[in-house]
Amino acid sequence: MKFSVTFGAAGAGRDPRGLADLARLAEESGWDGVFLEDYLVYQGDASLPAYDPWVCLAAMACATSRVKLGTTVTPLPRRHPWKVAAEAVALDQLSDGRMILGAGIGDPQDPFMPSVSSRVLAEMLDESLQVIDALWSGEVVHHDGVHYQLDGVRLAARPVQRPRIPVWVGGNLLVPAVRRRILRWDGSCAYKGPTTASLPILPSDVAALRAERGDGFDIKVSGGDPEAFAAAGATWWGRWIGPGSAEEAERIVRAGPPRW
Repeated sequence: MKFSVTFGAAGAGRDPRGLADLARLAEESGWDGVFLEDYLVYQGDASLPAYDPWVCLAAMACATSRVKLGTTVTPLPRRHPWKVAAEAVALDQLSDGRMILGAGIGDPQDPFMPSVSSRVLAEMLDESLQVIDALWSGEVVHHDGVHYQLDGVRLAARPVQRPRIPVWVGGNLLVPAVRRRILRWDGSCAYKGPTTASLPILPSDVAALRAERGDGFDIKVSGGDPEAFAAAGATWWGRWIGPGSAEEAERIVRAGPPRW
């Protein structure tokens, strides 16, 4: 099992320079990955200064050499998929193949989200992932979709990783469409239950997902007993570090991942 920390790029010490320092400390302290939430206005506290997570990831990539880096998760309906595809390629090149793209439909409270139904957001997410995957191939892409259209375009720059940058899917594990989406891609960073009343993911949930998808698929969880999750088939255990003092974040990171 691998271990990660997740930050929101918001608040004291969570600017690009501060997150680069935290990522460097995480690498030195034995963590395997550092992930960022993707907000423009931090949903936990809109008064906090928030920093573009993609710029922060670039700074983090320059400050580290081993840890995986990525978003958990980027709300793709808020972004042009071709822009995300190009940015992810640049980060994968900059980090020498350490980028992971976490993707979801986004927070309905996000003021920058399209004012459409959850069903439409899910359609946009699925179509965005198709477009991004196609653009990462380096081939000419023709896409005549419901929400996005591309007429013979090509991104010549390609990711370091093959066959693609790993895509981890977030969302409510209890929603059948979310579960189907998870199984189509490279990993899960899902939660369980509605965001207003989330339930803990259990080792039995991990075991069921592992049975459906098999090996070669990442399952990232948080909380609970890491050893039990590892036995059930989880490949990543993560700790979320909320906005707070820089000293407290450094203390948690410096302590390193769980041991058993």
